[in-house]
Amino acid sequence: MKPLIRLFFRTLRLILTPFMLLGYWLTRPKGIVRPGAAQQAVDARTRSLALYHFPTCPFCLKTRRTIQRLSLQIELRDAQHDAGHRDALIAGGGKPQVPCLLITDAQGKQTWLYESDAINAYLNREFAAA
Repeated sequence: MKPLIRLFFRTLRLILTPFMLLGYWLTRPKGIVRPGAAQQAVDARTRSLALYHFPTCPFCLKTRRTIQRLSLQIELRDAQHDAGHRDALIAGGGKPQVPCLLITDAQGKQTWLYESDAINAYLNREFAAA
């Protein structure tokens, strides 16, 4: 019975994936337009950030919308299809939960921030007024 249930949900996910990606593409927000120097300063600050995500996870889509709305250049690491990124997520953060924002400070200390609402709050706090 368990394999049948897994097969059902994998099939459902396979069917819904193109629609989720199309919906994301059609409803993506326009980014903030900043003066050139301000955008370069924001880009420099985002070089120390990386988002571990699954392409069709609804919570990851929510976080990627915030990234696009704030015009941030954050590295996206696909933890679903790239075993190296998934292993790094588990080794560093302790669990394979996405979305997860990796924040590396100037001294090299890494902070793993889970939960889309917490990530969005951090991004809004750090970059919305910049």
